[in-house]
Amino acid sequence: MPRSKDVSKTKSTEHTQSVDSIRLIKKYPNRRLYDIETSSYITIQEVKAIVVKGELLKVVDAKTNEDLTRSIFLQILLEEEAGGLPLFSEVALANMIRFYGHSMQALMGNYLENNIQHFCNFQKQMTDQSQPLSPDMWAQFLISPTNAVQSLMGNYSQQSNQLFAQMQEQMIKAMGMKK
Repeated sequence: MPRSKDVSKTKSTEHTQSVDSIRLIKKYPNRRLYDIETSSYITIQEVKAIVVKGELLKVVDAKTNEDLTRSIFLQILLEEEAGGLPLFSEVALANMIRFYGHSMQALMGNYLENNIQHFCNFQKQMTDQSQPLSPDMWAQFLISPTNAVQSLMGNYSQQSNQLFAQMQEQMIKAMGMKK
């Protein structure tokens, strides 16, 4: 699946949302963000909350209508990474930087996007199956995971391995090599 450049083409984990349901945020020259839906100015943290809720959004420059969504998302990531518990290690970040300008950049981007989507789907399955658990049941679960969780982990690992194998096949084809 090719990577999405436009939020209106992005797939949600549950269903595809229409262009009409994309929340529009305008960024003004004074760096303020204006939410068209609520007719109010919002902070970057409120934009993050919208994303966390799973809503699709698009940030555009108020004057030029230029799509600024990626830069706003990158700003949120930078703030999160600079906060307490970073998601990416320095080694992971350095390796990602090395792919920019490399012939494998598009393949790596697709691989990462697909893997993150599979992990989100896995997380949703875990959440759906664990909602009836009380805190005591969670403690017991952490001590001794159930067969269902082990099965889910196995499925996630299998899907991840399949994605990696697909990426390898694409690399081999792109380089004109034979298996």
